[in-house]
Amino acid sequence: MSQPTTPAASLSCSALAFRHPDGTQVFDGLSLSFGRGRTGLVGTNGSGKSTLLRLLAGRLRPSSGSVTVDGHLAYLPQNITLDRDLRVEDALGITERRAALRAIEAGDVSEQHFETVGDDWDVEERALATLGSLGLGDVGLDRTAGELSGGETVLLRLAALLLERPDVLLLDEPTNNLDVFARRRLYDAVDSWRSGVLVVVSHDRDLLERVDRIADLRAGTVSWYGGGWSAYEEALATQQEAAGRMVRAAESDVRRQKRELEEAQIKVARRQRHNKKMDAQRRAPKIVAGGHKRSSQEAAGKLRGLHEDRLQEARERLDTAAEAVRDDAEIHVRLPATAVPAGRTVLTLDGLTPRFGSLRDAGLHVQGPERIALIGRNGAGKTTLLRTLTGELAPAEGEARTFVPLRFLPQRLDVLDDELSIAANVGRMAPGTTDNEIRAQLARFLFKGARAEQQAGTLSGGERFRATLAATMLATPAPQLLMLDEPTNNLDLASVRQLTSALASYEGTLVIAGHDLPFLESVGITRWLLVGEELTETTLDEVRELLDPGAA
Repeated sequence: MSQPTTPAASLSCSALAFRHPDGTQVFDGLSLSFGRGRTGLVGTNGSGKSTLLRLLAGRLRPSSGSVTVDGHLAYLPQNITLDRDLRVEDALGITERRAALRAIEAGDVSEQHFETVGDDWDVEERALATLGSLGLGDVGLDRTAGELSGGETVLLRLAALLLERPDVLLLDEPTNNLDVFARRRLYDAVDSWRSGVLVVVSHDRDLLERVDRIADLRAGTVSWYGGGWSAYEEALATQQEAAGRMVRAAESDVRRQKRELEEAQIKVARRQRHNKKMDAQRRAPKIVAGGHKRSSQEAAGKLRGLHEDRLQEARERLDTAAEAVRDDAEIHVRLPATAVPAGRTVLTLDGLTPRFGSLRDAGLHVQGPERIALIGRNGAGKTTLLRTLTGELAPAEGEARTFVPLRFLPQRLDVLDDELSIAANVGRMAPGTTDNEIRAQLARFLFKGARAEQQAGTLSGGERFRATLAATMLATPAPQLLMLDEPTNNLDLASVRQLTSALASYEGTLVIAGHDLPFLESVGITRWLLVGEELTETTLDEVRELLDPGAA
């Protein structure tokens, strides 16, 4: 990765505020500074990570506050589209310099050509070297963007930014559409960043292991943690354990203050009854009895007020302690009907050539509750293979057969009807299941009580994924073959943990097309299939060797 050239490279914001056009407040008085080195910016879906990057990059105007950039800033947005007819040299921004160099080499010594080239006499060599470092060595400068895959387009745009020699580089979810091989190239680029400011928004744990610090964006504020993802998780676990102890202590204090308030009220009531009885026995004058009554009421009021104040303070301490505890609860659901006997044939491929992709004449036999990962380069046909197995796409040649009930969770999460509630969506996919049964299971997917009635169209990204997962896994007949296509793309890390815990309860056969190796390892993959011109069985160590020769 090209090194920054400005010694004072820095990035900061002061009292930053931003509202969406609908009035939703995202930031209100946010101040922070990014130091030299690599920073991973993390947070739940909807916390404002991408919005913050766009504000820092000048793509959005803050409601108030300021952004200060020392040095040249480059920004890689999450969604990249390039004109299919755009030449690679145009995408890299070097067309005019290449033309000027050619003219000079041909003997044209016009002053304009020298001004165009400036000091960048090796621009073509640098461009080819940068493309090569990102795995695009076979992409010529004269090819068009339309000839590249989606992942190659992302890397091409990154190459263009690196050629600018930025002092500050912002990357928004750069690995989302990259295959395992392209991800490795991007990891290498991040590894080689040694100075200047690099800020990367990501949920990719392998990428986040490569940063120097983690900035955790939550409720409009940022908390800092030294080290990469593992160090962050360890620190967070310690922090959450302490927060849990604080909550338990605060709950105990609230209970104690409630008891003391009740005891004080009982004592006051007893004292008032006793004083009233004594005044009656003494036949005290009304003015004396009234004085006793007022005095007793004043003392009772002070005592009650003291205990009520203490109870309110205890409740406030509990609220403060509870705010420090993250709502990253895991999904725990029992799905015994999904179990597949060890000897049951689940699916077979015989001479299969899907309609799209490079795969040809594939054969496969899957038996019992296997957990299979489909990996391969972008465009190899992993999604096409899954859609062929569902019956959505007819094969070009050969046959794909499934022998158990199956469900498919697509990348687009277009399973839900936005006009229906979560419970109604599940009921639509699980006819015959009672409303009570649906609600009991939805509670295990963290949709408790009235939350089950929330309209699907109003859900956040993470909530929508969880609702889609619930509708898919709770469908009837129970899916004994569950297929997922890039399930962790665009998921925050809390949602990834929830998906992992849900799949731990699944007893059927899993087939997952994905690039996220840490996630695939966490769900217990038993069989790795490399999708290319052939369907090749491999191992995790061999996959790692393909990504990083010599590292396995």
